Amino acid sequence: MYMHSFQGGATLLSLGLIFLLYTMFVWWRDVLRESTLEGHHTKAIQLGPRYGSILFIVAEVMFLFFFFWASSHSSLAPTVEIGGIWLPKGIGVLDPWEIPLLNTHILPSFGATVTWAHHAILAGKEKRAVYALVATVSLALVSTGFQGMEYYQAPSTISGSIYGSTFFLEIGFHSSHVIIGTLFLIVCGIRQYLGHLTKKHHVGFEAVAWYWHFVDVVRLFPFVSIYWWGGI
Repeated sequence: MYMHSFQGGATLLSLGLIFLLYTMFVWWRDVLRESTLEGHHTKAIQLGPRYGSILFIVAEVMFLFFFFWASSHSSLAPTVEIGGIWLPKGIGVLDPWEIPLLNTHILPSFGATVTWAHHAILAGKEKRAVYALVATVSLALVSTGFQGMEYYQAPSTISGSIYGSTFFLEIGFHSSHVIIGTLFLIVCGIRQYLGHLTKKHHVGFEAVAWYWHFVDVVRLFPFVSIYWWGGI
């Protein structure tokens, strides 16, 4: 209703977002209470969130594969609608060896810092784990800022061509994963500061670490299929 400018659409959208965020907050608050304070999450119960995290990441891999397939198919077998050539005529691209390459190097960097945090938790070094998480979040914010610069400087638009639509879809979807992972890490950093995470009980952090490494590896695919191949 909001997108089609119906009366009351903005109000309904706002209420829906408020109720959604409240439900998420209360649900995760209860999970943290049950696992951290009440001790209900035994080793057997911890397997559930672990398997769920793995299945979620596998589903995301399948989802992103379709985006990469779209750009690869369009570039390797350009149709007559775009002139039978790649790139489509009149489409400008970003230099892959500037900000895109820098951002591709930053992502594995905060993959290393989140691994540092994991080892610190396993070693029982709480302060070091907090420092590592702060470093990871800082690098993630820098990466998101660079991605915003790319969006601002992009010479094409999402509706201008198949290159523009696949560029903004792939890079935007990946950036949303970085933002979500950053929020997860901030929560883990707060929990680590409060002493919630221990050597034997840090399933929430493990799920974020797996997710973060997935985001690191996935970045290589849009760099090759969008930035490098698109700039040839």
